[in-house]
Amino acid sequence: MKLSIIIPTYNESNTIDGLIKYVQSVSFPIDYEIIIIDDASVDRTLEKEFLIKQKNKFEKNNIRIFRNRLNRGKGFSIRKGIRRAKGDILIIQDADMEYDPSDIPKLIDPLIKGEAEVVYGSRFLNSARPEGMAFPNWIANKVLTKITNMLFGLRLTDMETCYKVFRASIIKGIKLRTNRFTFEPEISALLAKRKIKIKELPIKYHGRTSREGKKIKAIDFVFAVLVLFWQRLTP
Repeated sequence: MKLSIIIPTYNESNTIDGLIKYVQSVSFPIDYEIIIIDDASVDRTLEKEFLIKQKNKFEKNNIRIFRNRLNRGKGFSIRKGIRRAKGDILIIQDADMEYDPSDIPKLIDPLIKGEAEVVYGSRFLNSARPEGMAFPNWIANKVLTKITNMLFGLRLTDMETCYKVFRASIIKGIKLRTNRFTFEPEISALLAKRKIKIKELPIKYHGRTSREGKKIKAIDFVFAVLVLFWQRLTP
């Protein structure tokens, strides 16, 4: 059994080194690969990624890097990573260090044991207000999760979480279309429509500000709502 850690990146030169080192320091119960999808970064992210890959080549040789010719969005990069993934289990990992890779073994455990097909890491199961999450983001997360639950009969506490774990046979069989941050509502809606149960487990979270590089904007809230209602209205 193998784990694919998909890391979409865009202008993350300040964190990519630390993130990869952190991921590699984690003791995973199964073999793993790291798939980096660079979304046409214009800073030194890609340069650092290739330096990381060169060093890794003489150690574990388990890092693959793909680059989008144009900036296409997080959803596009994730879809590309899913297609390239060779693992039996796939997880999405942001490059900005908001999510803690030490949580990954716990999140993939139910899939390894055959107890779940999809697991979401929830920032709200252990904390009513996750560390560093700005109030507008807190409101947006709560509202989007509530809309998702109402429209699709779910009981999620954190639909917008980055930490989503899938059995490869499940995620590769779902046709995804969105390119932006709307990957989160789209995949949640499509899983619900296919009656695939989503298990939630608590995770750690250390939010960052837009000044520190956080890229999601207010308009992405609007797009997320539109995607949810579109998915509800389509078969």
